[in-house]
Amino acid sequence: MNSLTSASEQNSSVGAAVTSIRAEGNIGKLLQEAGKLKPQDMERVLKLQQEQNLRFGEAAQKLGLVTEADIQQALSQQFEYPYIPAAEASLSPELTAATAPYSREAEALRTVRSELLLRWFKDGRKTLAISSARADEGASYLTANLAVLFAQMGRKVLLIDANMRQPRQHGIFNLGNGMGLSDILAERVPSLQVHTIKPFQTLSVLSAGSPPPNPAELLARPAFGALLSGLETSYDIILIDTAPAQLSSDFQLVAARVGGMLIATRRNVSRIGPLAELKEKVTAVVLG
Repeated sequence: MNSLTSASEQNSSVGAAVTSIRAEGNIGKLLQEAGKLKPQDMERVLKLQQEQNLRFGEAAQKLGLVTEADIQQALSQQFEYPYIPAAEASLSPELTAATAPYSREAEALRTVRSELLLRWFKDGRKTLAISSARADEGASYLTANLAVLFAQMGRKVLLIDANMRQPRQHGIFNLGNGMGLSDILAERVPSLQVHTIKPFQTLSVLSAGSPPPNPAELLARPAFGALLSGLETSYDIILIDTAPAQLSSDFQLVAARVGGMLIATRRNVSRIGPLAELKEKVTAVVLG
């Protein structure tokens, strides 16, 4: 038994070593392709790496040729983990999962993602509504970042902005709020108007669309349920940002349609009374 364990451990060590060697080479190539290193720089880095037994990235940083952000960007490409360096981001800085994926805040958001995978999406469910009691509790922020995090797992994700009263997702993702959900439900457009978010090729956003005078009536239409049923055949996860309870009862219509809702709260902002009232009104499974 011990000999088998020893052989297994040796094989794991060999595999890890091979992976490490490949990783070092790939990082150097990626940094060179990104214009961060020149051919002569590569020679200097490799020399220092051998002399001081450093990783390639550590040696390049020690020579002052690249930054930590450059290394993280190369690693994200190597492991197919898309994110956007904050300095290059065209998206809102609110998208912590996209612009600062190694931050403490992003890690806290990953904890929420894990909870949802275990508590909601594990049984074949695909759609979840997200709302809050008040407009300043971060429901749109939470929805947007969770969408990015699920896309970083390779899931095919659709974020729907169903907050037709105060839509925010088109601003967060730097999209024009042209035709969207309201126009589809009002039968003003012949086809679905979704935006693919680069570099997250598996993430799409359906914006709220033209400001309608009757959001609740649109969400109550059978067309909304039919739309979601059709979309569930094309996406792994659908997250729906809904208007807060203080603005309307739209959240009730969406939650009842999809069967579950995650409630966003914010430290030093959320209050027990409005949250309790919100939970009482939801005729669906409440998470959070």
